[in-house]
Amino acid sequence: MIRRVIQIDEEKCNGCGACAKACHEGAIGMVNGKAKLMRDDYCDGLGDCLPACPTNAISFVEREAAAYDEKAVEENKKRLGKPVFHGCPGSMMKTFAKKPAPVDTPSAKTPSQLMQWPVQIKLVPVNAPYFDGADLLVAADCTAYACGSFHSDFMTGKITVIGCPKLDATDYSEKLGEIVKRNNICSITVARMEVPCCGGIEHAVRKAVTDSGKNIPVAVRIITTDGNVI
Repeated sequence: MIRRVIQIDEEKCNGCGACAKACHEGAIGMVNGKAKLMRDDYCDGLGDCLPACPTNAISFVEREAAAYDEKAVEENKKRLGKPVFHGCPGSMMKTFAKKPAPVDTPSAKTPSQLMQWPVQIKLVPVNAPYFDGADLLVAADCTAYACGSFHSDFMTGKITVIGCPKLDATDYSEKLGEIVKRNNICSITVARMEVPCCGGIEHAVRKAVTDSGKNIPVAVRIITTDGNVI
């Protein structure tokens, strides 16, 4: 079948092994000091290994490849044991415990409501534990700049993922579909701008939910370019 899998440029690969350690499925191994895709059927095509590579040696390619074998991957993960993160520190998964908001005074610092890291749709692991039982906020990245109260009005109590459907050359529905499929998502809120191109992020969420076959409520909030919510 023709599907998306990763490809590794051996000339760019410096042999650090970060991608092999970051690959949750165990699809990447080290051969003669270079990273290599060992089995097509272990590669889910979502690219959690991409941000771990310091030399940008990994990319996507559409080619003839064996279908992703989730059962074989699960068996392999059991053999490997719980993975330990050894990739790029900037994309290391984190969760944050939020303290009560400070007293509302002019000098009080407004607390962040971000509950996890990373936040980019392209970078979040699809099987991150913080997705289980989560109310998910899928936001166009301009929304937080347009709406001054975005953290308190939109992000409180939610797991937040962001992206730009116009500038990111990717189909979010596939990655979001895997997140919805693999986790118990309770609800999804879409925060998008009023501009037409921003409709792509809403479409991706609705397609992801439809393709999953799950009955997950989706609410859409639209923000104008001058910061009003309609």
